[in-house]
Amino acid sequence: MVQNIMIETHELTRTFGRGEAAVHALCDVSFSIRTGEFAAVTGESVSGKTTLLNILGSLDTPTSGTVRACGQDLTRMSDNQLAAYRRKNIGFIFQNYNLIPVLNVEENIVLPLNLDNTPPDMQFLEELLEVTGLTAKRRSFPHELSGGQQQRVAFARALIHKPDIILADEPTGNLDSRNSREIIAILKNSIRKYNQTLVLITHDPSIAAQADRIFRMTDGRLTEEGIG
Repeated sequence: MVQNIMIETHELTRTFGRGEAAVHALCDVSFSIRTGEFAAVTGESVSGKTTLLNILGSLDTPTSGTVRACGQDLTRMSDNQLAAYRRKNIGFIFQNYNLIPVLNVEENIVLPLNLDNTPPDMQFLEELLEVTGLTAKRRSFPHELSGGQQQRVAFARALIHKPDIILADEPTGNLDSRNSREIIAILKNSIRKYNQTLVLITHDPSIAAQADRIFRMTDGRLTEEGIG
């Protein structure tokens, strides 16, 4: 594993609202993750986990503090620069699959590239379809797939542009135990093969235990619990 820093935050805060109604979602969060690491973030609901993930993925901006990722200071970028950074460097996987109903499996996977007017690497597409077990389903539509298969489409879509960072928010939350194990196995294989960095939010201790490092979010504060 290359030991350079891929993600680093310093005294990161995020506050919603003002005065007595203010909600401090993140409080002085400082941590770093190296290239190729799998970091799991656990914690109760509304503890700040998703807010942290959204800021790491440039879907939200901090109230104060700094975020560096892929060698760039996200807090100094314009909205257009952040959008370009996000398209190039980040692969998102959410609990809800967010597939487009009128597009088939292959069309859903390559959608991010089409939106960016970038032709797909067809050899890599075939590899993703094979790894996710979707080759025979490439012409199927979302309503014809199981939940596990839909999440695999979402996974392939997150990887199609070969991002440096994968951000996963409860990616197995809607899946049974067998499909959960298979999705995590695919993710772990991907980060090893392509030297990607994975930050994954989960409530499942068995999933967190597979990570290289485990963090816990409590009332907006992040602490490292140890090695998985």
